[in-house]
Amino acid sequence: MRVLLLSDVYFPRITGVSTALQTYRNQLGALGVEAHLIAPAYGDPGEEPGLTRLPSFPVPFDREDHLIRPSRFREAALRLAEGCDLIHIHTPFSAHGAGLAAARKHGLPVITTYHTLFEEYLHLYARFLPRAFTRTLARRLSRHQCNQVDGVVVPSTAMAQRLREYGVTRPLHILPTGIPVEQFTGGNRGRFREQQGIAADRPVALFLGRVAHEKNVLFLLEAFRIAQSQYPEMLLIVAGEGPAQAQLKALAATWGIGGSVRFLGNMDRHTALPDCLAGADFFVFASLTETQGLVLPEAMAAGLPVVSLAEMGTLDILKPESGALVPRKDPQAFATAMLRVAGDPELRQRMSRQSAAWALGWSDRARTQRLAELYFKIKDKTIPDKRL
Repeated sequence: MRVLLLSDVYFPRITGVSTALQTYRNQLGALGVEAHLIAPAYGDPGEEPGLTRLPSFPVPFDREDHLIRPSRFREAALRLAEGCDLIHIHTPFSAHGAGLAAARKHGLPVITTYHTLFEEYLHLYARFLPRAFTRTLARRLSRHQCNQVDGVVVPSTAMAQRLREYGVTRPLHILPTGIPVEQFTGGNRGRFREQQGIAADRPVALFLGRVAHEKNVLFLLEAFRIAQSQYPEMLLIVAGEGPAQAQLKALAATWGIGGSVRFLGNMDRHTALPDCLAGADFFVFASLTETQGLVLPEAMAAGLPVVSLAEMGTLDILKPESGALVPRKDPQAFATAMLRVAGDPELRQRMSRQSAAWALGWSDRARTQRLAELYFKIKDKTIPDKRL
C-alpha cells in the first residue's frame, strides 16, 4: 500500500507534528505501508528516501515556520500521488489544498490529522485582531477543512469532542502518536550534570518543549519562583527554543531567579536529550492547549516523575497510575507539588517506577500499527463511521 503524506512543517523545525511524522515514517514500512512525505526545505533541501523537500519561505510573523507556495505544493502532490492508495494531510495550510487537489484528480480517499488547537494559538500570532474574532475564524476554518475530507485523525478524546462542538461531521478516529520508548532511556545523569556544572544532589526540574506563550511557560516560571523561595537550591531547566524565550529570560532576571533558571535551547534527540532527561529529578509541564502532549510520555519513558496541569490532550496521559501529580491551575498549588516531589526521594522513586511502566503503553510500533490498520480499512472501504 502506498500513502502520500503532506505537511507544512517537518524537521529540523521541532514540533509535535514533526515528531509524529518521523514516528510514522520510521514504522510504517515494516507494517506494509510505503509512505512518501512532502515537506518544506529549510535551506538546502538535500535528498532522503521517501521525502520530497520543496523550496519554502519564512512566515513573516513567525520566522521559525516556513511555507511552500501553494501552486508548487499542489504541483508536487499531483505528481507524487499517482499510484498511491491514500492521501494523509497533516497541516491546514498549503498542504491541505494540495492534498485535496491530488485526491480529486486521482480519485483517492483523503484524511487529515488535526494536530493543533488553532483557536488557542491564532491570537498569539495575530495580536492586532480581537481574540473573539481569531477564535471564531479558527473554528470555522477547522470545521470547513475537516468536513472536506473522508476522515479526521485526532490524537485525544478531548480533541475529538472539541471538533464535534465545532460542527465537524466527518468520521473521527482517535489515534494517539506513539514514541520510541528506548530512545529516551539510558541517558547519563553524571555526564549531563558535569557538563552543566550542576551538583549531584541539586534538585532539578525540567521543562522540555517549544518556548512559546501557548505552552504556558510563564505559569511554570511563576510557580518555580514560589517554590524556589522555599527551596533555594532548586534549579529549573528549560530545554527548547521559541519566541517567548527572550521575554522569559528577562522576567526571570527581574524576579531575581535568573541564576536558578537555565535556558539550554534545542537538544539533539538522540544524543544530548537522553542525558538531559537523566540529569533531571522531575518533569514540569503546564500547557493548556495540547492536542496530545507527546513530551509527557517521552519524559515518563526516562523514568521522570511528572508535575503537570491536565487539560485537553494531556488528560488521556495523566492518569493516576502514570507517575504524575496534577495540581489545580494555580501557581501556588503547582509550586507545592514541585516542592513535594523535590523534597521526597522515596516519592520520586515510586513515581519514577510508575512513569516508566506507563510509558511502555505508548510504544511507537503499537500506536503506528493502529494507523496502518486504518489506512488499509479506508483503502478497502471497510472502515465503520467512528462518530462520537
